[in-house]
This record gives sequence, C-alpha cells and structure tokens, in this order.
Amino acid sequence: MARRATVQRDPRIAGEPEPSAYADASYDSGFDGAPARGRSVMSRGRWSGGGGRWLVWTGRAVLWALIVVIVVNGVRAPFERFTRPNAAGGSVPLSADTEFPVSRATSFASQFAAVYLNFEAVRSQERASRLAPYLPDGAEPQFGWDGLGRMAAGAVQPYGTEIVDRENAVVTLAFQSGSRRQLLSVPVFHDSRTDRFVVSGRPGILPAPTPANLPPLPAGERDEAAEAELRTPLADFFKAYAASDSASLQRYAAPDVTLEGFGGAFTFVQLKNLVVPLVGGATRDVTATVVWGVPSGTAPSADTTSTDPGDAVGKLEQAYLLTVVKQGDKWYVKDIRGAKRSVG
Repeated sequence: MARRATVQRDPRIAGEPEPSAYADASYDSGFDGAPARGRSVMSRGRWSGGGGRWLVWTGRAVLWALIVVIVVNGVRAPFERFTRPNAAGGSVPLSADTEFPVSRATSFASQFAAVYLNFEAVRSQERASRLAPYLPDGAEPQFGWDGLGRMAAGAVQPYGTEIVDRENAVVTLAFQSGSRRQLLSVPVFHDSRTDRFVVSGRPGILPAPTPANLPPLPAGERDEAAEAELRTPLADFFKAYAASDSASLQRYAAPDVTLEGFGGAFTFVQLKNLVVPLVGGATRDVTATVVWGVPSGTAPSADTTSTDPGDAVGKLEQAYLLTVVKQGDKWYVKDIRGAKRSVG
C-alpha cells in the first residue's frame, strides 16, 4: 500500500514537471523509509523540512523570552509602586501624621509659648509686638491677658500633638513656672498652600502629671569581699577621673581602654557608696555613688568672712555604673556610664 509524498514541488519552478502520479509515488510505504526508484529526499539538491524546524525553534525561543519579560515586569511594577512613595504618575496614601507637618508645627508652637507664658505689666508693649508674628489678623494684641500681674516660665519642651485634620492640630508643650511643672495646649492651623502656621485659638494651661510611683529595688545579695577590694582603687580612679590625670587613669584602665575625665571641672570628695552584686566571674558591673566638689567659678577672695553661698565649694552626688575586670589580684575599669538606678 503506497503513501502520498509529504513534499510537494511548486509547478511554477522552471524545469519542474507538473504534479502527477510520479510525485505521489516518490516514496515506498515500507517501514524502512527507503525512497522508491532510487530517488532520495536530497535527490534534487533540496533539504525538506530542515529550515522549517529551525524557524519553529527560533520562534519558540522568542516566545519564551517575551513570556519571561512580561512576568518579570508584572512582578516588579507593583513592587516599585509600593516602595517609591514619590513615584511620578501615582501617589501612595499618607497617614495623618505625614500629611500634617508635626515637627514644624511643634517648633512654631514652642516659640509662641516662650513669649505667651512670660509677661509683666511694665513690658506689655514688648510682649504684644513679640506675639504678633504668631497671631491671626484682628486678634487681641495681648491674646487674652489684661495687662496686669506677671508670670515667668521656661524649659518649654514638646509633650505631644493631637492631629485634628489635614490643616489643624493641637500641640501640647511642657514648661516650668516657679516650682510647678505644667502643660500648655496650643491650637495650630497650617495653610498648605503657603506652608505657613498661625495660632488658631486661645491656648489652655493644664497641670502636668505628677511623678510616677517608683517601686523599690529588690534587695539583692552583695559581694562584700569584692566591695572591700574595690573601694580604694575606685576612689583613686575617681580622683584621677576628676582631674583628667592621664597617667593615673591608664593605671586603672583595662588593657586597650582609654578613659577621659572632667579636666578639673569637678574635684573628688568621696566615694560614698559602692554596690557589687554577688555574681561570680572576673568581670563585674558595679554601682558607685560619688560626691563631687563643685567650684564656685570665682577666684579665691582674700575676705575669708564672705557669706555668699556662691563663693563656697558645693557638693554634688552622682551615680555611675562601672564595668570592672579583675586580672591577677588587681581590678581595672573597662567602662563607665550613668547608673540605671540610683543606689544608696
């Protein structure tokens, strides 16, 4: 049983015969695939099918490359949109904190509070002129003060901000007036078109929270033997630390540690307390309470009968946390910093 040839020739090519039974019988139907009548696939100098397979594989490679590019771009595009908040052609929703310029509003309100909280009758006109840059048009020059009495405040610091909307917020500031610590709430309006601020209403003075109740420290066991060993070398160390005596400091410093000091700003008076926890090991964290001498800042006077407290040397207690390491029979200071909790 014969099979039709799979290769057809174009009759328009010169010298080619018209399609006929001869073309249909160009191959045998045998399973060995041998061409009939001695004619091979390449008998006329042409390779059937080779170029077609090359084009197919090239097309497949191009198609897979396009698929890879599309997948990569599809994954990368949303990632870039979410990680670039200022990307052109799109916007990422911002929180209220980001939309309202909290830092600059706090700075504006702090400057206003420094003027608003300080007044006395003899300087009322000066106060009015200093308040003007913070107040809206038509506001009372003294902004609620009747011109009598006096008040002094300082140490104005940010305490918190309540954002009302995109243009309004209430900035709360902490301040000190006499022996009282108090709060001042200042309503602030921000004009986003001009990027300017103005106090939008009367401020409100509030009492500051009272101090927190500090729980007592747990009574831990103390290494009395280590405390006895450390007391004398640490007293000598603090004396050198006050004077910035480099030679002495290096004698008490651990290897490869450089310690600086106060350079004479204070004098060493006493190592008042020393606590060494009962924890084994050559390296310990110890807490020391030191009494410093505070100079008066004036030259010694020949008048020894002066009763001015500013002429006397004061005393100031400070607490430190030191990391000390024992090498042989000696202790060395590895680090010094402020104590976490004052002891003694």
